[in-house]
Amino acid sequence: MTKPLEHIRNFAIIAHIDHGKSTLADRLIQSCGGLEAREMTEQVLDNMDIERERGITIKAQTVRLAYTAKDGIEYQFNLMDTPGHVDFAYEVSRSLASCEGSLLVVDSTQGVEAQTLANVYQALDNNHEIITVVNKIDLPAADVEAAKKEVEDVIGLDTSRAVAVSGKTGVNIPALLEAIVTDLPAPKGNPDAPTKALLVDSWYDSYLGVVILVRVIDGYLKKGQKIRFMATGATRDIDRVGMFTPKKVVLNELGPGEMGFITAAIKDISDTRVGDTITDERHQCAAPLAGFKPSVPMVFCSLFPADSSEFEKLRESIGKLKLNDASLHYEAESSQALGMGFRCGFLGLLHMEIIQERLDREFDLDLIPTAPSVVYELKLTNGDNLTIYNPVDMPEPQRIAEIHEPWIKATILTPDEYLGGLLQLCQERRGTQVELTYVGNRAMLVYMLPLNEVVFDFYDRLKSISRGYASFDYAIDHYQEGDLVKMEILVNQEPVDALAMIVHRSQAERRGRQLCERLKDLIPRQMFKIAIQAAIGGKIVAREDLSAMRKDVTAKCYGGDISRKRKLLDKQKKGKLKMRQYGNVDIPQSAFIAALRMGDEK
Repeated sequence: MTKPLEHIRNFAIIAHIDHGKSTLADRLIQSCGGLEAREMTEQVLDNMDIERERGITIKAQTVRLAYTAKDGIEYQFNLMDTPGHVDFAYEVSRSLASCEGSLLVVDSTQGVEAQTLANVYQALDNNHEIITVVNKIDLPAADVEAAKKEVEDVIGLDTSRAVAVSGKTGVNIPALLEAIVTDLPAPKGNPDAPTKALLVDSWYDSYLGVVILVRVIDGYLKKGQKIRFMATGATRDIDRVGMFTPKKVVLNELGPGEMGFITAAIKDISDTRVGDTITDERHQCAAPLAGFKPSVPMVFCSLFPADSSEFEKLRESIGKLKLNDASLHYEAESSQALGMGFRCGFLGLLHMEIIQERLDREFDLDLIPTAPSVVYELKLTNGDNLTIYNPVDMPEPQRIAEIHEPWIKATILTPDEYLGGLLQLCQERRGTQVELTYVGNRAMLVYMLPLNEVVFDFYDRLKSISRGYASFDYAIDHYQEGDLVKMEILVNQEPVDALAMIVHRSQAERRGRQLCERLKDLIPRQMFKIAIQAAIGGKIVAREDLSAMRKDVTAKCYGGDISRKRKLLDKQKKGKLKMRQYGNVDIPQSAFIAALRMGDEK
């Protein structure tokens, strides 16, 4: 039997990275008896190995808890633990769209950070009621009042009803559970209306097919019911309805305001689109839900299988991963050097790295990624407009009238002592300062930066300069004309299309020199001398020579006339010249990956 709407609370936990969302979710699960003490592990909702290893949440996870309040009424809590990193903001936005309230977690030792702001604004856009939770009060450096004041000053939220807790030790968790009951609103819905449910997420299970996470708005979802996906027009019979506690529990039905999962023997992954509306086939709802805004990829990179025979396996694997990660975009492409592969769009560099690692771990694929690039808008001399996703597709310079590149508005929060280094970093990356304000002893820096300069190693450099204390958030702002050129890398006079990139003319020589130096160390020596060059059009801007591997052909000569040794050395030299004429250089996959991790630390 489903709960009355007034006894249901749907809420997401939002915060900056490492402020304790997943640990707080553990304590809430434990306090509500979702799992027994022997079943509890740290970050119980982070169920991917990669999440546990990196200590970050990548996928938003849902869990249903039963809580008996002080007034004796049993409430149903549907909790969503969301990621904190800027690259997974689309996960957060989808989670917030399916809830009515949020717990804003702020670290009592660090206060408001860049992603705290970004996530709060998303929650407010979804008309959420927000409970401020000051976490980590068990630490010696905790300053609850300073954290509350910072929330009021920077975000403008009233913190008079804020709850100070320790997610690690469980201090004040009962007070937080009561606050969820009293301060967060109940969902709205009509049990008698035709079925209307939001498709929040989906993933592929090798036994059940596609598993769908839903939030029911009106009506019911029951086992055996024939449902329709309104965007795709597909119809299916539900064969299983259930919830996560966080263990899978099979139910008879899901009612208004509730969250859970359904399976319907779906094998075709294109039938289930995130944000779609599910309704009853016989009694359809009048209009679909608004759904989610599609995600806009920021960074593009091509993925090729190391073994070209695995292309079909890659196609199938990337399709299954897309089902689980709606912010991944991909289309097939081919490369002269690397064969058939996919051009993929990501929300950022960490997102790109995680997808590559998941393809490797979950589907056992050996991949070669190309250099990350952003989307450029070109105006040609004949008046045509062109959008470039891949540097290889860039036309000849004489055909281009203007190149426009994306610029971002970046917000950086940093302790005052690191401000000088970060200002210098932003200036180096062609940034323009918009604003510099202070919150306590921390500076809030707002800069306009070209995205092209950010996608390579900006985040790593930012963390390095600030000893890990600075936080960074960004959003695409506008496109702006720039003096950009296509730089190619030639190995033995042959262009390597996987290493082609679009760079600003002022940065081309520095970046070309870095890449040539890096490749010189990474490409194994051959039997002939190799020239590694960076070229812009017909002009070489950087060059490194990789000397030949030298076999000691005179080893068998014991004494005797020097002319005999000369003869052998001359013969070797002629052989190397001939090899160089015909020789193909085999660049290992590890060299591609390492060469593209270009840091400024020299």
